[in-house]
Amino acid sequence: MAAVDTARAHAHAVLRVRGLALASAVLPAAVAVVLLAGRFTGRIGAPGAADAAGWDAARWAVCAVAGLALLVAGLTARALRRAEPPRTPAVPLDRAAAPELYRLIDELADRLDVPAPSAIALTPDCDSWLEDVPPPRRAHPLRPHDEPPAPVLVIGSPFLWWMRSGELRALLAPVVAGAAASADPEIAAARRFLRGLDACLDSGRGAAPGLGGGTLAAPPRPPRRGPAALADRITRRITRRLLGACRGHSAELERSVASWASEQARTVDYGLRIAAQEQVGLAYAGWDRLLTRVALPAWRLGRHPAHLNAGVVAALTELSRRDRLADGYGSRLGDRPACDLLEEPGAVDRAVSRLAAELFFGRPAAGAWHELEWADYPADVVDAGWRAGAAALQSALDRLAPQSRPGAPTLTRLLVRLAEGDGERLAAALAAQLARTTAPAPLLEPDRSGRDLLVDHVTAMVCCAAVDTAGGAPGLDWLDGPVLLLGGVRRTDLAGPVAQAVEQGQDGPLRAWLDAADVRLEKPVRL
Repeated sequence: MAAVDTARAHAHAVLRVRGLALASAVLPAAVAVVLLAGRFTGRIGAPGAADAAGWDAARWAVCAVAGLALLVAGLTARALRRAEPPRTPAVPLDRAAAPELYRLIDELADRLDVPAPSAIALTPDCDSWLEDVPPPRRAHPLRPHDEPPAPVLVIGSPFLWWMRSGELRALLAPVVAGAAASADPEIAAARRFLRGLDACLDSGRGAAPGLGGGTLAAPPRPPRRGPAALADRITRRITRRLLGACRGHSAELERSVASWASEQARTVDYGLRIAAQEQVGLAYAGWDRLLTRVALPAWRLGRHPAHLNAGVVAALTELSRRDRLADGYGSRLGDRPACDLLEEPGAVDRAVSRLAAELFFGRPAAGAWHELEWADYPADVVDAGWRAGAAALQSALDRLAPQSRPGAPTLTRLLVRLAEGDGERLAAALAAQLARTTAPAPLLEPDRSGRDLLVDHVTAMVCCAAVDTAGGAPGLDWLDGPVLLLGGVRRTDLAGPVAQAVEQGQDGPLRAWLDAADVRLEKPVRL
């Protein structure tokens, strides 16, 4: 119960800040009313009295301050009322679409003796939390004892596909237990006040989505000028001061709520939860690798894989097969997966996968997404990506050519350039070209040097030549993404020779590799 009392104490502290702010706004008006009443009753500064002039001046000054304070308070209250708190990017799940999942959550809430979440939603992230539902517009913001609506349970979609049903139940127990704090009127009121302050500050500048429980804010408003801009600056300064006064209490409030929920959930599947936590780290690693190595190349071409969550299961299964540290994880796959709690897992996976593409990448260059099945990935993404990379490299070579006529897209031409020491110039030209034509994905990959980009594009051109002249084939590796297959076997020995040719100008190892693979250097690559 110590955590409960601590959480409520910090909620009271936040509400006291709100109360003091309201009192500061109305105090000058109350003083002005007293002075005016004293004037009309003749008790303070009566006409004809020796001090009447002094009291009249005080009345005018206090009334001016009161009017200004009420104006500023009104502007701040209007900004808080109009600000829209950030929304969580998620796919809502109706009860009809997941009756067994709802039943599991309802039984869990009943066992924990907390209110059941009002709804369930899935987000393309490895995290789960309760999303408080904003009160209806007609609700009075200063009534802390109004019963708050039940929160929405947001579940990370990779958990639903990788976790077994029992593991998911154990993992969600502390999250669902947090509904007790959301149902507390004073804690809910404090959270609403804090969310309103955050939203008021974010409304002018927006907020970028991100991994790990990212949010999307309302689109930023156009810049305002004149009195409206002055009002915005005043409102933002007041809001920032209020947030500063609440910051410590807000952090301690959430820390106490988490401790409270953990204590409540300790009696439910505690032993299984320890094992489930191991799966959380594994799911996060597999999901991150799938997005950066497999999904990102497809997104760059305007295609979004329709079943990312099924893909992460395949990636983690492959990891359990390769990595001795993952021994034993594959045996879990015989148990019932949590996605079986959905009526149509495939349709839900499609919706979550589309949201992941929009959230982590944005809009494709072509303007519209094209859905992609995993079976079509080698031809539509791997081969097409190699061809696009080879074409970009050929364009950079043409810009460096002394003659005006473009040369043939052959490996011979490329290797001669690298052997002559033109790697740096070629890397700079390629990087400048890609900066103009390629949309960045800052959420998924760090900035890369021109040399790194050149290595990738030289590899793409070599792979294209291997496919065109040596019977190679594009392939998909669940952990590494696009791969080259020669004779049905994945070739992992290409990176070293390419790096030597690009970074040191030593094309001998790469020529030896190409000769051993029967790749024809003089034949033009199909772009």
